[in-house]
Amino acid sequence: MDRRIKLRHIEIFVEITRQRSFKLAAERLNLTQPAISKTLKELEVILGADLMTRDRGGVTLTREGSVFLQFAEIGLAALRQGVTSLGEIASGSAARIAVGALPSVAAKLLPQAARLLQDYAPGALLHVEDGPHGFLTDRLRSGELDMVAGRLGEAETMTGLSFTRLYSEHVVAVVVPGHPLERAEDLSALRDWQVVYPSERSAIRPLVDRAMIAAGAGIPPNRIESVSGAFGRSMALDDRRAVWVISHGVVERDIAAGRLKALPIDMQATAGPVGIMMRAEEEPMPAQRLMRQALVEAARQQNLV
Repeated sequence: MDRRIKLRHIEIFVEITRQRSFKLAAERLNLTQPAISKTLKELEVILGADLMTRDRGGVTLTREGSVFLQFAEIGLAALRQGVTSLGEIASGSAARIAVGALPSVAAKLLPQAARLLQDYAPGALLHVEDGPHGFLTDRLRSGELDMVAGRLGEAETMTGLSFTRLYSEHVVAVVVPGHPLERAEDLSALRDWQVVYPSERSAIRPLVDRAMIAAGAGIPPNRIESVSGAFGRSMALDDRRAVWVISHGVVERDIAAGRLKALPIDMQATAGPVGIMMRAEEEPMPAQRLMRQALVEAARQQNLV
């Protein structure tokens, strides 16, 4: 890296981007506008690229600026986390990150993200809760969780929250191999069977309801409502006649290992974005930024993005 780049260059660039204003950035950093303009120009000269443009509407990042911003923010977050960690060592405490994970993310993405977090923030305490979408987003709004990773919910459930998309996922109906329905190609076939069905406050429930109604099946009368991976898996494997309707990520390993089989039903209508939800108006703490980056990197390493 060019040694002419200093921490002040990165801090000023990131703050201008956050505030979308040279004036507001100068006020936040207790500097004058000419000083931050000069520092930004120095950074652009060093990098050999224009990072942003200014007009009456404020500040707009160039393509180069958008690319550089991702790494500038990560770098600052890592430095701040390092300083914070030293303070935590001195005080005998550790950074705590509370993450709510919907079932598909808890099964598929979160274990790898947790390992990455240990590299990014050694000593950080990761607290994980699972449950349906409505329950977790309520806890996020109340401050009991720092973020929630999972399906994007209906518009009314996302009030006050931001969403960073990671990948797309669909729902599947799974049974044990040899089940009488294993070749069923229509959701109407589920009508007369015991079905483990998404609970009312889950993000996938409205999508599954619409798919069932469109197939002429209606909501299965003989259903147990749950998004618990442990319960659904136990029902499907032990009962051996139950049908489990759940996000693909929850059962991906079971399908690959041959323990469960996805019915050959077109479920693309249930596809939707999976990502990271945080409180919209709140600036994430360094440890939270690193957890978010760990989730993004885990999705990239699994070729989901």
